[in-house]
Amino acid sequence: MRLFVALPLPEALRAQLGAMTAGLPGARWVAPENLHVTLRFIGEADSGQARDIDAELAQVRAESFPVTLAGIDRFGSGARVRTLWAGVEANSALERLYGSIEQALQDAGLPPEGRRFKPHVTLARFKASPGARLSDYLARHAPFRAEPFQAESFVLYSSFLSQSGAIYTEEAAYPLGPAGTL
Repeated sequence: MRLFVALPLPEALRAQLGAMTAGLPGARWVAPENLHVTLRFIGEADSGQARDIDAELAQVRAESFPVTLAGIDRFGSGARVRTLWAGVEANSALERLYGSIEQALQDAGLPPEGRRFKPHVTLARFKASPGARLSDYLARHAPFRAEPFQAESFVLYSSFLSQSGAIYTEEAAYPLGPAGTL
């Protein structure tokens, strides 16, 4: 199974982001119910690895913290734009949680993540450049800023790729403790 770790988003925030999913030709928009802040993509894992991953993630201890989404941007440039995303404001608590998750996954036998952590919510993917319409879209939506939400858990998801898009299933949720308790 394909696995990843993420922060789930509140329903109202998913709806707010979902309202921006139009106006770009060739965009493969992420369904609002699938929007999340990716903490770590794991990839393919067999059932034994998945159990080890779950056991290590269950040991992660962190406090609940506020998260603010701000800004809309893209990965790639020119004809090589691949992804449209909503950014996450710098957050030391999120960085610490990411570090703890990364260590837990390495303890479960996974290699270290090779990419720098850039927390974001993927809104759309592109097979081909959306062209000049992307500049117009970014000009309208780049100032986006959501009300903060409280991250109260992180989740291990499995992902199944279908013709109509990815189907995510929550495999396990790991609560974050109240502030000041850890």
